[in-house]
Amino acid sequence: MTTSRGGRPREFDRATALERALVLFWDRGYEATSIADLTAAMGVGPPSLYAAFGSKRALFDEVLEVYCEVYRAFMVRAFSEEPTFRRGLERLLREAAAAYTRPDRPPGCLAVSAAVNCGSPEVEQSLRALRTSGVDALERAIRAAIRASELPEDADARSLAVFTGVVLQGMAQQARDGASRRELESTAMIAFRAWPWPASRS
Repeated sequence: MTTSRGGRPREFDRATALERALVLFWDRGYEATSIADLTAAMGVGPPSLYAAFGSKRALFDEVLEVYCEVYRAFMVRAFSEEPTFRRGLERLLREAAAAYTRPDRPPGCLAVSAAVNCGSPEVEQSLRALRTSGVDALERAIRAAIRASELPEDADARSLAVFTGVVLQGMAQQARDGASRRELESTAMIAFRAWPWPASRS
């Protein structure tokens, strides 16, 4: 942290500091990101980091909030802004391909990559809960689509939700391994066509 002319510490931009920490956690994972890495990227000393955020774990919790609000929000918008479930699902899958291959951010999904080799059971639980919440929300949307006759009455909502979660997590990992947006979109559309859409709505 820099100092002002009067010798007092100059306040750092919290939003900027959180974004820099987010990129580190996203790129390296929770366990491999050290306090030294964080202070260097955020432009603060260890005492200032602890004073502002409390701990590495507390900082990570704030980072997750920012990630959900900024980088994961497309998952909610896909269904809230489209008139049908079918169009919402297609948008979700296509936008996931774009989100996981953004040139200005690490590839993949923080909720997946931050869990790699994580030695903190609490952090693992937080990330697991985040991923599970997405599957649960999708299951609710699927059940609503079944009630609206957009999907067959005998469609297995839970299995379809889990299937989509597996596809999204697999796409995220493939992005980490270098898959392009076009490759992920192609995979996404194969998954989309595998759904039990009524023939009349094909």
